[in-house]
Amino acid sequence: MVGPGDEHLEALTDALRRYRNAEIAMRGRSRDSMHLGRSDMTALRLLLQAGQTGRPLSPAVLARELGISTAATTVLVDRLTKSGHAERRPSPTDRRGVEIWPTATTDDEVRATMGAMHERMMSVVSVLSPEESGTIHRFLGSLGLAVSGLDFPAPAPPDGA
Repeated sequence: MVGPGDEHLEALTDALRRYRNAEIAMRGRSRDSMHLGRSDMTALRLLLQAGQTGRPLSPAVLARELGISTAATTVLVDRLTKSGHAERRPSPTDRRGVEIWPTATTDDEVRATMGAMHERMMSVVSVLSPEESGTIHRFLGSLGLAVSGLDFPAPAPPDGA
């Protein structure tokens, strides 16, 4: 708990909450503008990252990355191909394998949608000194580890169970 004299800690926590709320709202607007759901947008981000490295994702890898079943992944990829955001291609190394690739128009659409946000973020971080950047990097990394390491107790069974 924050005690007396720790107002700066409370202010920092509030600033983090405001940023997180703003980011969540921005991501929602981005999804809305592209007419995509949360899983679809996450899948597109993964597909674009994989496409940039020249290593496309298989449906099984995409399912594992998203934490969803292969059946749900098939439905998701069907949606993305129908909307023109992704395409299935035969694997050049596995006759039975399929690769999922983002379309060129998807890359352009994501750049147009997210480009302004990225530019704004870069203008904010570009004024930081290397020392400030290092401090913030360590802080956010430690904060991420602290939050991801949380383990919540299982809910109590209903009465009579």
